[in-house]
Formats: sequence, structure tokens, C-alpha cells
Amino acid sequence: MKIAFLADPLSGFKIYKDSTFAMMREAARRGHAIYHFEQRDMVLEEGVVSARVAQIHLTGDADAWYRADPAVDVNLGEFDAILERKDPPFDMEYVYGTYLLELAERQGACVINSPRAIRDHNEKMAIGQFSEHTSPTLVTSDAARLRAFHAKHTDVIFKPLDGMGGAGIFRVKSDGLNLGAIIETLTDNGRNTIMAQKFIPAIEKGDKRVLVIGGKPVPFVLARIPQGGEVRGNLAAGGLGVAQPISPREREIAEALGPVLAERGLLLVGLDVIGDFLTEVNVTSPTCFQEICDQTGFDVAAMFIDAVEQKVNK
Repeated sequence: MKIAFLADPLSGFKIYKDSTFAMMREAARRGHAIYHFEQRDMVLEEGVVSARVAQIHLTGDADAWYRADPAVDVNLGEFDAILERKDPPFDMEYVYGTYLLELAERQGACVINSPRAIRDHNEKMAIGQFSEHTSPTLVTSDAARLRAFHAKHTDVIFKPLDGMGGAGIFRVKSDGLNLGAIIETLTDNGRNTIMAQKFIPAIEKGDKRVLVIGGKPVPFVLARIPQGGEVRGNLAAGGLGVAQPISPREREIAEALGPVLAERGLLLVGLDVIGDFLTEVNVTSPTCFQEICDQTGFDVAAMFIDAVEQKVNK
């Protein structure tokens, strides 16, 4: 197969932990040709979506880890699969990219995850479709409602709807310290909609990343455990990643959501679970492949490329 990766610049990859690199390595191991392009490389002209694409070859060297052929313009419909692996922010540029990829689908490309499904599943808001699995949650820009939610639940997490890696997350305890300033800052004085969630004490045991591939849960999760008094377990915020067998409750959530999300075109999903509760549904570029594989021996990338091959063959 010819597999193109829409991803951030290769020069920024940390290959010892990058999930996109793990996908590339497994695809190349199977003999698939792999290519790379960035969102800015896409062009729509006379109804055809093309991109400036470079075929890449993995060298096995930890430093100079790839060799790229000269980039050429390619109709995106010529690829067997296009893997959307661009990191957030999920801004309007990201949205424009999904529109271009959706047009590429009409030209014959198999895009994973589905561009429309990515747009339809904001990584914070999507949990609203599965409220039976969530802790008490409020989404609003109204300061009075946010204050009332805190008064009711006393220990609350506030976060923006477009963040990643734990950016912009605040915890306000029963003393209400800095509550007004946090609400004003996150909502930009009522201009931006944010999320508030009742604090889940089980965060001390980790914010679990539950990977779901082709509707089926990976049998191991990565518990991202806060360190040094932090409330955030995100690896980008200094959390410690510890791989563990999936728990019965985590499997229950994954098996409830997995087939639904796969049917909508989301082949790869990263569910965030704290204790018994679903907190996010990650659909843009879910990670933790290598951490799970390194600690347990379970090859997540192999499971994912299996799913890609099955989808393309259908």
C-alpha cells in the first residue's frame, strides 16, 4: 500500500516515544510505501486536492532517522490511506484541513480518522454524547453558572475546550481561591465557552489513556500519574506514564463507545478515564503507543496497522 501521513514536521519527532513514528515503522516493516506531508502542503485546484508529498525511508538511525525523497505534487486520491496525525490546536486552519481531506475522500482516498468525524467530535465536548459514563459536567461561558456549579460540587476542574497536553487546566477547591480570576481568564470575560467538571479524587492513581482501535480496546492502558503536587497527569505536564492491564470499568466504557465511534469513521480513539469516569474522547492524534509497547510488550502499532489494512481492503 501507499500510506501518506499528514503530520507535523518530521524534524520535531521524538522517535523514542512518538506514536506516529511507531505507525510508520510498522507500516514500513510490512513493505508499505510511506509518505509525509504537512497541512500547509495541501492545495485545492479545479476541484482536485493535491499535496506536496515526500516519500520517506526509515534508516534505523536514532538521530538521522529518515531519508526523504524530493517532494512532488500528488493527487491525494492516489494513496491507499491517508493518516491524519496533525496535533492540535484545533483551530480554523485545522478545520480547513479537514474540509480538504473530505474532498480527497471523494477522489478515492481512505482518510483515517474520518475528517468529518474529527470535526464532529470535539475532544472535550464529545463526552456529552455519553453522559452516563461521565462525572458531573458543565459547558458554558456564563460566569454565574460556573460559580453555581462550583458552589454545588465544591471541588472543580475548569478547562478550555481547545487545549491539549493539560494546557489551561485549573482546579478550584472548596475555599474558592482565585475562582473569579480563573473564570474570567478562561472565558475571556464571557466570550469563550469552557468546561467545568467535578474533581475526581482517583486522579492520584492516574489519568488513564484507553486506546480503542477499530472499535476494540487495547488490552493495556497508560496511567498518567500526576507528579510533584500537580493535578494534571498529562505526560506533557510532567505526568509519569505507567502501563497497566485494562480494568473492568475501563473495558466497559471502551466496549460501549468503541463500536459507535468506529461506525462514525473513528478508527483510532484515545479515551481518557479517571476512576470510573470518562473525561475526554481524543480523536485527532491519540498517543501512548510506544509507552504501552515498551512496558508490556503489546505492539499497539501492529494492531493499528492491522486495522488500517482491513479498512483499506474493504
